[in-house]
Amino acid sequence: MADFSGLGFYPADILLPKDADMTKWAVVACDQFTSQPEYWEETDRIAGDAPSTLRLILPEAKLNDPNVGEEIEKINRTMEEYAEQGVFRELPSSLIYIEREQSDGRIRHGLIGMVDLEEYDYTPGSGALIRASEGTILSRIPPRVRVREHALIELPHIMVLIDDPDRTVIEPLKDTSAMEKVYDFDLMQGGGHLAGWKLTDEQMTAVADALRAVGSEEAMQKKYGLSGVKPLLFAVGDGNHSLATAKQCYENLKKVTPEEEWKNLPARYALVEIVNNHDDALQFEAIHRVLFDVDPEKLLAEFHAFYPGTIDGEGEGHRIEYVWEGGSGVLTVPSPKMQLEVGTLQTFLDAYLKNNGGEIDYVHDPEVVRRLGSEPKNIGFLLPAMGKEQFFATIMKDGVLPRKTFSMGHAEDKRYYVDARKIR
Repeated sequence: MADFSGLGFYPADILLPKDADMTKWAVVACDQFTSQPEYWEETDRIAGDAPSTLRLILPEAKLNDPNVGEEIEKINRTMEEYAEQGVFRELPSSLIYIEREQSDGRIRHGLIGMVDLEEYDYTPGSGALIRASEGTILSRIPPRVRVREHALIELPHIMVLIDDPDRTVIEPLKDTSAMEKVYDFDLMQGGGHLAGWKLTDEQMTAVADALRAVGSEEAMQKKYGLSGVKPLLFAVGDGNHSLATAKQCYENLKKVTPEEEWKNLPARYALVEIVNNHDDALQFEAIHRVLFDVDPEKLLAEFHAFYPGTIDGEGEGHRIEYVWEGGSGVLTVPSPKMQLEVGTLQTFLDAYLKNNGGEIDYVHDPEVVRRLGSEPKNIGFLLPAMGKEQFFATIMKDGVLPRKTFSMGHAEDKRYYVDARKIR
Protein backbone atom coordinates (compact mmCIF):
# COMPACT_ATOMS: atom_id res chain seq x y z
CA MET A 1 0.00 0.00 0.00
CA ALA A 2 1.27 3.47 -0.91
CA ASP A 3 2.71 5.46 2.01
CA PHE A 4 1.43 9.06 1.91
CA SER A 5 2.17 9.71 5.60
CA GLY A 6 3.46 13.19 6.34
CA LEU A 7 2.80 14.48 2.82
CA GLY A 8 -0.45 16.32 3.52
CA PHE A 9 -2.01 14.72 0.42
CA TYR A 10 -3.86 11.41 0.27
CA PRO A 11 -6.09 9.19 -1.87
CA ALA A 12 -9.78 9.91 -1.27
CA ASP A 13 -13.15 8.17 -1.42
CA ILE A 14 -14.19 9.95 -4.62
CA LEU A 15 -17.81 10.17 -5.72
CA LEU A 16 -18.71 10.24 -9.43
CA PRO A 17 -22.15 10.14 -11.05
CA LYS A 18 -23.20 6.65 -12.17
CA ASP A 19 -25.14 7.26 -15.35
CA ALA A 20 -25.34 11.03 -15.76
CA ASP A 21 -24.87 13.01 -18.97
CA MET A 22 -21.42 14.29 -17.98
CA THR A 23 -21.68 17.45 -20.10
CA LYS A 24 -24.79 18.45 -18.13
CA TRP A 25 -23.26 17.23 -14.86
CA ALA A 26 -20.09 19.39 -14.92
CA VAL A 27 -20.34 23.18 -14.43
CA VAL A 28 -17.60 25.79 -14.07
CA ALA A 29 -16.27 27.10 -10.74
CA CYS A 30 -18.84 29.16 -8.83
CA ASP A 31 -16.64 32.29 -8.72
CA GLN A 32 -16.55 32.73 -12.50
CA PHE A 33 -18.81 34.93 -14.68
CA THR A 34 -20.11 36.75 -11.59
CA SER A 35 -21.03 39.82 -13.68
CA GLN A 36 -22.58 37.80 -16.50
CA PRO A 37 -25.90 36.36 -15.27
CA GLU A 38 -26.65 35.24 -18.82
CA TYR A 39 -23.84 32.65 -18.53
CA TRP A 40 -25.48 31.03 -15.52
CA GLU A 41 -28.95 31.29 -17.12
CA GLU A 42 -27.63 29.35 -20.14
CA THR A 43 -25.97 26.81 -17.82
CA ASP A 44 -29.34 26.33 -16.12
CA ARG A 45 -31.02 25.82 -19.51
CA ILE A 46 -28.41 23.23 -20.59
CA ALA A 47 -28.60 21.28 -17.32
CA GLY A 48 -32.40 21.20 -17.33
CA ASP A 49 -33.80 18.45 -15.08
CA ALA A 50 -30.76 16.17 -15.44
CA PRO A 51 -28.48 15.47 -12.47
CA SER A 52 -26.01 18.37 -12.39
CA THR A 53 -23.47 19.91 -10.06
CA LEU A 54 -25.27 23.20 -10.78
CA ARG A 55 -27.84 22.02 -8.21
CA LEU A 56 -25.07 21.32 -5.65
CA ILE A 57 -23.19 24.65 -5.75
CA LEU A 58 -24.03 28.31 -5.20
CA PRO A 59 -22.77 30.67 -7.92
CA GLU A 60 -21.01 33.53 -6.14
CA ALA A 61 -23.18 36.03 -7.99
CA LYS A 62 -25.97 34.82 -5.66
CA LEU A 63 -23.92 34.90 -2.45
CA ASN A 64 -25.47 38.16 -1.24
CA ASP A 65 -29.01 37.59 -2.52
CA PRO A 66 -31.74 38.21 0.09
CA ASN A 67 -32.94 34.60 -0.22
CA VAL A 68 -29.46 33.05 -0.07
CA GLY A 69 -30.40 31.06 3.05
CA GLU A 70 -33.20 29.30 1.16
CA GLU A 71 -30.84 28.60 -1.74
CA ILE A 72 -28.31 26.96 0.60
CA GLU A 73 -31.02 24.80 2.20
CA LYS A 74 -32.18 23.71 -1.25
CA ILE A 75 -28.61 22.77 -2.23
CA ASN A 76 -28.20 20.70 0.95
CA ARG A 77 -31.51 18.91 0.32
CA THR A 78 -30.47 18.11 -3.25
CA MET A 79 -27.19 16.61 -2.01
CA GLU A 80 -29.15 14.31 0.31
CA GLU A 81 -31.58 13.40 -2.49
CA TYR A 82 -28.79 12.58 -4.95
CA ALA A 83 -27.15 10.33 -2.31
CA GLU A 84 -30.46 8.57 -1.48
CA GLN A 85 -31.39 8.13 -5.15
CA GLY A 86 -28.09 6.43 -5.98
CA VAL A 87 -26.85 9.15 -8.30
CA PHE A 88 -23.27 8.53 -7.14
CA ARG A 89 -20.82 5.66 -7.28
CA GLU A 90 -17.77 5.66 -5.03
CA LEU A 91 -14.14 5.02 -5.92
CA PRO A 92 -12.65 4.09 -2.52
CA SER A 93 -9.19 5.38 -1.57
CA SER A 94 -8.43 6.59 -5.08
CA LEU A 95 -6.46 9.19 -7.03
CA ILE A 96 -7.65 10.33 -10.46
CA TYR A 97 -5.29 11.54 -13.18
CA ILE A 98 -6.96 14.07 -15.46
CA GLU A 99 -6.23 15.67 -18.81
CA ARG A 100 -8.03 18.96 -19.41
CA GLU A 101 -8.13 20.53 -22.87
CA GLN A 102 -8.25 24.32 -22.47
CA SER A 103 -9.71 27.00 -24.73
CA ASP A 104 -6.26 27.47 -26.32
CA GLY A 105 -6.07 23.78 -27.24
CA ARG A 106 -3.35 22.99 -24.71
CA ILE A 107 -3.71 20.01 -22.36
CA ARG A 108 -3.34 20.61 -18.61
CA HIS A 109 -2.44 17.55 -16.53
CA GLY A 110 -3.74 17.14 -12.98
CA LEU A 111 -4.18 14.73 -10.09
CA ILE A 112 -7.34 14.60 -7.93
CA GLY A 113 -6.92 13.66 -4.28
CA MET A 114 -7.44 15.23 -0.86
CA VAL A 115 -5.28 17.48 1.30
CA ASP A 116 -5.08 17.35 5.10
CA LEU A 117 -6.30 20.69 6.47
CA GLU A 118 -4.10 20.21 9.54
CA GLU A 119 -1.18 20.75 7.15
CA TYR A 120 -2.67 23.92 5.58
CA ASP A 121 -2.28 27.47 6.87
CA TYR A 122 -3.19 30.68 5.03
CA THR A 123 -1.40 32.95 7.55
CA PRO A 124 1.26 35.05 5.73
CA GLY A 125 4.72 33.72 6.50
CA SER A 126 3.38 30.34 7.62
CA GLY A 127 5.79 27.41 7.54
CA ALA A 128 3.00 24.93 6.74
CA LEU A 129 3.39 22.17 4.17
CA ILE A 130 0.39 23.63 2.27
CA ARG A 131 0.30 27.43 2.02
CA ALA A 132 -1.82 30.16 0.49
CA SER A 133 -0.20 31.96 -2.41
CA GLU A 134 -2.03 35.27 -1.89
CA GLY A 135 -3.30 37.19 1.11
CA THR A 136 -6.61 35.77 2.37
CA ILE A 137 -9.44 38.29 2.83
CA LEU A 138 -11.00 37.09 6.09
CA SER A 139 -14.34 38.82 5.43
CA ARG A 140 -14.87 36.53 2.44
CA ILE A 141 -14.87 33.37 4.57
CA PRO A 142 -18.05 33.56 6.76
CA PRO A 143 -20.58 33.65 3.87
CA ARG A 144 -18.81 30.68 2.28
CA VAL A 145 -18.88 28.80 5.59
CA ARG A 146 -22.69 29.05 5.48
CA VAL A 147 -22.63 27.11 2.19
CA ARG A 148 -20.28 24.36 3.40
CA GLU A 149 -21.00 23.85 7.11
CA HIS A 150 -24.11 21.64 6.72
CA ALA A 151 -23.30 20.19 3.28
CA LEU A 152 -23.19 16.41 2.85
CA ILE A 153 -20.61 16.53 0.08
CA GLU A 154 -17.94 18.84 -1.31
CA LEU A 155 -17.14 19.62 -4.92
CA PRO A 156 -13.73 21.22 -5.42
CA HIS A 157 -12.61 24.01 -7.70
CA ILE A 158 -9.33 24.28 -5.78
CA MET A 159 -6.12 23.97 -7.78
CA VAL A 160 -2.94 23.38 -5.77
CA LEU A 161 0.49 23.70 -7.38
CA ILE A 162 3.66 21.68 -6.82
CA ASP A 163 7.15 22.82 -7.85
CA ASP A 164 8.38 19.77 -9.75
CA PRO A 165 10.82 20.95 -12.45
CA ASP A 166 11.93 17.37 -13.19
CA ARG A 167 8.27 16.37 -13.79
CA THR A 168 8.38 13.29 -11.58
CA VAL A 169 4.93 13.29 -9.93
CA ILE A 170 2.18 13.81 -12.52
CA GLU A 171 3.84 13.56 -15.93
CA PRO A 172 4.67 9.80 -15.68
CA LEU A 173 0.90 9.20 -15.54
CA LYS A 174 0.48 10.23 -19.18
CA ASP A 175 0.83 6.54 -20.03
CA THR A 176 -2.76 5.60 -19.15
CA SER A 177 -2.67 2.07 -20.57
CA ALA A 178 -2.84 0.37 -17.15
CA MET A 179 -5.56 2.63 -15.75
CA GLU A 180 -9.35 2.49 -15.69
CA LYS A 181 -10.89 5.43 -17.55
CA VAL A 182 -13.62 6.97 -15.37
CA TYR A 183 -14.82 9.82 -17.62
CA ASP A 184 -14.17 11.36 -21.04
CA PHE A 185 -16.47 14.15 -22.28
CA ASP A 186 -16.88 17.68 -23.62
CA LEU A 187 -17.43 20.45 -21.07
CA MET A 188 -20.35 22.82 -21.63
CA GLN A 189 -20.11 26.50 -22.60
CA GLY A 190 -16.71 26.44 -24.29
CA GLY A 191 -14.93 24.69 -21.44
CA GLY A 192 -12.97 22.29 -23.64
CA HIS A 193 -12.68 18.59 -22.90
CA LEU A 194 -11.98 16.51 -19.78
CA ALA A 195 -10.83 12.90 -19.36
CA GLY A 196 -9.94 11.09 -16.13
CA TRP A 197 -8.32 7.77 -15.15
CA LYS A 198 -8.12 5.94 -11.80
CA LEU A 199 -4.53 5.24 -10.70
CA THR A 200 -3.32 1.72 -9.99
CA ASP A 201 -1.79 0.86 -6.61
CA GLU A 202 1.68 0.86 -8.16
CA GLN A 203 1.14 4.33 -9.60
CA MET A 204 -0.06 5.68 -6.24
CA THR A 205 3.11 4.35 -4.62
CA ALA A 206 5.19 6.11 -7.28
CA VAL A 207 3.29 9.38 -6.71
CA ALA A 208 3.89 9.22 -2.95
CA ASP A 209 7.62 8.54 -3.42
CA ALA A 210 7.97 11.37 -5.95
CA LEU A 211 6.11 13.86 -3.72
CA ARG A 212 8.39 12.97 -0.81
CA ALA A 213 11.44 13.80 -2.97
CA VAL A 214 9.92 17.09 -4.21
CA GLY A 215 9.47 18.29 -0.61
CA SER A 216 12.82 17.06 0.70
CA GLU A 217 15.55 19.18 2.33
CA GLU A 218 17.72 18.54 -0.73
CA ALA A 219 14.99 19.83 -3.03
CA MET A 220 14.52 23.01 -0.95
CA GLN A 221 18.25 23.71 -1.20
CA LYS A 222 18.44 22.98 -4.92
CA LYS A 223 15.33 25.00 -5.90
CA TYR A 224 15.47 27.97 -3.52
CA GLY A 225 18.98 27.99 -2.08
CA LEU A 226 17.51 27.62 1.41
CA SER A 227 18.62 25.16 4.09
CA GLY A 228 17.02 24.30 7.41
CA VAL A 229 13.63 25.71 6.36
CA LYS A 230 10.21 24.11 6.69
CA PRO A 231 9.40 22.54 3.33
CA LEU A 232 6.79 24.08 1.04
CA LEU A 233 5.25 21.21 -0.91
CA PHE A 234 1.92 22.69 -2.04
CA ALA A 235 0.91 26.29 -2.84
CA VAL A 236 -2.71 27.15 -3.58
CA GLY A 237 -2.96 28.48 -7.11
CA ASP A 238 -6.75 28.82 -7.43
CA GLY A 239 -9.60 28.61 -4.93
CA ASN A 240 -7.68 29.87 -1.89
CA HIS A 241 -10.82 31.21 -0.20
CA SER A 242 -12.59 27.90 -0.79
CA LEU A 243 -9.76 26.03 0.93
CA ALA A 244 -9.72 28.64 3.72
CA THR A 245 -13.46 28.04 4.13
CA ALA A 246 -12.91 24.27 4.42
CA LYS A 247 -10.23 24.97 7.04
CA GLN A 248 -12.60 27.19 9.05
CA CYS A 249 -15.38 24.58 8.97
CA TYR A 250 -12.93 21.95 10.22
CA GLU A 251 -11.66 24.25 12.98
CA ASN A 252 -15.27 24.88 14.06
CA LEU A 253 -15.90 21.12 14.27
CA LYS A 254 -12.75 20.59 16.35
CA LYS A 255 -14.23 22.85 19.05
CA VAL A 256 -17.11 20.41 19.60
CA THR A 257 -15.26 17.13 18.92
CA PRO A 258 -12.90 15.24 21.28
CA GLU A 259 -9.31 15.56 20.07
CA GLU A 260 -8.85 11.80 19.66
CA GLU A 261 -11.64 11.86 17.03
CA TRP A 262 -10.23 14.70 14.90
CA LYS A 263 -8.33 12.34 12.59
CA ASN A 264 -11.59 10.57 11.68
CA LEU A 265 -13.54 13.71 10.76
CA PRO A 266 -14.26 13.66 7.00
CA ALA A 267 -14.22 17.48 7.14
CA ARG A 268 -10.51 17.36 8.10
CA TYR A 269 -9.75 16.86 4.40
CA ALA A 270 -10.56 18.74 1.21
CA LEU A 271 -10.64 17.45 -2.35
CA VAL A 272 -8.29 19.32 -4.71
CA GLU A 273 -6.57 19.09 -8.08
CA ILE A 274 -2.76 19.02 -7.96
CA VAL A 275 -0.99 20.60 -10.97
CA ASN A 276 2.72 20.94 -11.64
CA ASN A 277 3.79 24.59 -11.77
CA HIS A 278 5.95 23.55 -14.75
CA ASP A 279 3.04 22.19 -16.80
CA ASP A 280 3.33 23.81 -20.24
CA ALA A 281 -0.42 24.51 -20.36
CA LEU A 282 -0.36 26.53 -17.13
CA GLN A 283 -0.06 30.25 -17.92
CA PHE A 284 0.22 33.12 -15.45
CA GLU A 285 -1.29 36.40 -16.65
CA ALA A 286 -0.60 39.80 -15.08
CA ILE A 287 -3.29 41.78 -13.25
CA HIS A 288 -2.84 45.55 -13.59
CA ARG A 289 -4.00 48.48 -11.43
CA VAL A 290 -6.13 51.58 -12.12
CA LEU A 291 -6.61 54.32 -9.51
CA PHE A 292 -9.61 56.64 -9.61
CA ASP A 293 -10.26 60.04 -8.05
CA VAL A 294 -6.59 60.79 -7.29
CA ASP A 295 -4.11 63.55 -8.18
CA PRO A 296 -1.68 61.70 -10.50
CA GLU A 297 1.12 64.26 -10.21
CA LYS A 298 0.95 64.16 -6.42
CA LEU A 299 0.84 60.37 -6.48
CA LEU A 300 3.96 60.15 -8.67
CA ALA A 301 5.79 62.58 -6.39
CA GLU A 302 4.78 60.50 -3.36
CA PHE A 303 6.08 57.36 -5.10
CA HIS A 304 9.52 59.01 -5.38
CA ALA A 305 9.37 59.96 -1.69
CA PHE A 306 8.27 56.43 -0.70
CA TYR A 307 11.12 54.86 -2.68
CA PRO A 308 14.09 57.28 -2.57
CA GLY A 309 16.33 56.81 -5.57
CA THR A 310 13.46 55.98 -7.93
CA ILE A 311 14.45 56.64 -11.55
CA ASP A 312 12.11 58.33 -14.04
CA GLY A 313 12.70 56.02 -16.98
CA GLU A 314 14.47 52.75 -17.65
CA GLY A 315 17.08 51.41 -15.25
CA GLU A 316 18.17 48.40 -13.21
CA GLY A 317 15.52 47.27 -10.73
CA HIS A 318 11.74 46.98 -10.70
CA ARG A 319 10.25 48.62 -13.79
CA ILE A 320 6.64 49.90 -13.45
CA GLU A 321 4.88 51.48 -16.43
CA TYR A 322 2.20 54.12 -15.87
CA VAL A 323 -0.30 56.12 -17.92
CA TRP A 324 -2.37 59.21 -17.02
CA GLU A 325 -4.04 62.20 -18.68
CA GLY A 326 -0.64 63.95 -18.91
CA GLY A 327 1.04 61.10 -20.77
CA SER A 328 2.89 57.92 -19.88
CA GLY A 329 6.22 56.84 -18.47
CA VAL A 330 8.20 54.31 -16.49
CA LEU A 331 9.29 54.27 -12.85
CA THR A 332 12.31 52.14 -11.96
CA VAL A 333 12.95 51.23 -8.31
CA PRO A 334 16.61 50.19 -7.82
CA SER A 335 17.52 47.47 -5.30
CA PRO A 336 13.91 46.55 -4.45
CA LYS A 337 13.17 44.73 -1.20
CA MET A 338 10.28 42.71 -2.66
CA GLN A 339 10.68 39.81 -5.08
CA LEU A 340 8.10 41.10 -7.60
CA GLU A 341 7.19 44.44 -9.20
CA VAL A 342 3.61 43.97 -8.05
CA GLY A 343 4.82 43.78 -4.43
CA THR A 344 6.81 47.01 -4.80
CA LEU A 345 3.82 48.82 -6.36
CA GLN A 346 1.08 47.44 -4.09
CA THR A 347 3.02 48.28 -0.90
CA PHE A 348 3.13 51.92 -2.01
CA LEU A 349 -0.49 52.03 -3.24
CA ASP A 350 -1.85 50.62 0.03
CA ALA A 351 -0.06 53.35 1.98
CA TYR A 352 -1.02 56.10 -0.48
CA LEU A 353 -4.73 55.24 -0.59
CA LYS A 354 -4.88 54.96 3.20
CA ASN A 355 -3.44 58.46 3.60
CA ASN A 356 -4.97 60.23 0.59
CA GLY A 357 -8.15 58.44 -0.41
CA GLY A 358 -9.17 57.29 -3.88
CA GLU A 359 -10.32 53.99 -5.35
CA ILE A 360 -8.43 51.10 -6.93
CA ASP A 361 -9.51 48.47 -9.44
CA TYR A 362 -7.67 45.37 -10.67
CA VAL A 363 -7.82 45.01 -14.46
CA HIS A 364 -6.65 42.17 -16.72
CA ASP A 365 -6.72 43.95 -20.11
CA PRO A 366 -3.80 46.38 -20.73
CA GLU A 367 -5.86 48.38 -23.25
CA VAL A 368 -8.56 48.95 -20.64
CA VAL A 369 -5.86 50.16 -18.22
CA ARG A 370 -4.55 52.62 -20.82
CA ARG A 371 -8.04 53.92 -21.60
CA LEU A 372 -9.18 54.32 -17.99
CA GLY A 373 -5.81 55.55 -16.76
CA SER A 374 -5.83 58.38 -19.33
CA GLU A 375 -9.08 59.87 -18.00
CA PRO A 376 -8.97 62.92 -15.67
CA LYS A 377 -8.09 62.18 -12.01
CA ASN A 378 -7.10 58.60 -12.89
CA ILE A 379 -3.77 56.79 -13.28
CA GLY A 380 -3.09 53.30 -14.55
CA PHE A 381 -0.14 51.03 -13.76
CA LEU A 382 0.91 48.18 -16.06
CA LEU A 383 2.79 45.27 -14.55
CA PRO A 384 4.81 42.46 -16.13
CA ALA A 385 3.48 38.93 -15.86
CA MET A 386 5.09 36.95 -13.06
CA GLY A 387 7.40 34.24 -14.32
CA LYS A 388 6.28 30.82 -13.11
CA GLU A 389 9.80 30.23 -11.80
CA GLN A 390 9.21 33.11 -9.35
CA PHE A 391 6.03 31.67 -7.84
CA PHE A 392 7.37 29.27 -5.19
CA ALA A 393 10.55 31.26 -4.56
CA THR A 394 8.50 34.37 -3.74
CA ILE A 395 6.23 32.51 -1.31
CA MET A 396 9.31 31.02 0.39
CA LYS A 397 10.99 34.44 0.75
CA ASP A 398 8.12 36.98 1.02
CA GLY A 399 5.48 34.80 2.74
CA VAL A 400 2.60 35.33 0.31
CA LEU A 401 2.18 37.15 -2.98
CA PRO A 402 0.44 40.53 -2.99
CA ARG A 403 -3.28 40.20 -3.66
CA LYS A 404 -4.30 40.13 -7.31
CA THR A 405 -0.77 39.25 -8.46
CA PHE A 406 -1.74 36.89 -11.26
CA SER A 407 -4.54 35.04 -12.96
CA MET A 408 -4.26 31.41 -14.04
CA GLY A 409 -5.95 31.29 -17.44
CA HIS A 410 -9.32 32.47 -18.71
CA ALA A 411 -12.66 31.94 -16.97
CA GLU A 412 -13.71 29.01 -19.18
CA ASP A 413 -10.40 27.27 -18.40
CA LYS A 414 -11.04 27.16 -14.65
CA ARG A 415 -11.91 23.89 -12.95
CA TYR A 416 -15.33 22.40 -13.60
CA TYR A 417 -17.10 20.52 -10.81
CA VAL A 418 -17.00 16.79 -11.57
CA ASP A 419 -15.58 14.78 -8.64
CA ALA A 420 -17.18 14.92 -5.18
CA ARG A 421 -16.53 13.60 -1.69
CA LYS A 422 -18.58 13.14 1.49
CA ILE A 423 -17.58 15.57 4.24
CA ARG A 424 -19.96 14.35 6.96
